[in-house]
Amino acid sequence: MNGKVRRSYHCVYNIHYHFVFPVKYRKALLDKNIEGYFLDICKGIQERYEIEFEQIGLDNDHVHVLCSTSPKYSPTRIITMIKSITGKAIFKKFPRLKEELWGGELWTDGYYVATIGEGGNKNIIQDYIRKQGKKLEEVQLRLFSF
Repeated sequence: MNGKVRRSYHCVYNIHYHFVFPVKYRKALLDKNIEGYFLDICKGIQERYEIEFEQIGLDNDHVHVLCSTSPKYSPTRIITMIKSITGKAIFKKFPRLKEELWGGELWTDGYYVATIGEGGNKNIIQDYIRKQGKKLEEVQLRLFSF
């Protein structure tokens, strides 16, 4: 992520959103295969819409997304678009998930959103997202190695 100002047809902007959205019932269903496919879907969303995915991190039961987009999209529109497109595509490719979720939706209705400034805040959140899904031993520094 950088502090570059982006341009669209009718505006110049520098907006970053941090979204978090869980799997329905907080079920731990997001494995490495689904993670790779989720990233591919987001590339497609990025190509079709003015949404730049700056960082994506999946844990077993929730997703973090750091993105930048034109102010023509409200945060509600952005998250609705991401959840709808990814949910439909993931269910189509991994039909077993529908059984796990009793034929329902992949994502919960709720979500978290925050705007991210261009200060140190952004780097902390980006690092936090990068570490999603990694075991504590993999990311924690050790004082002594025995």
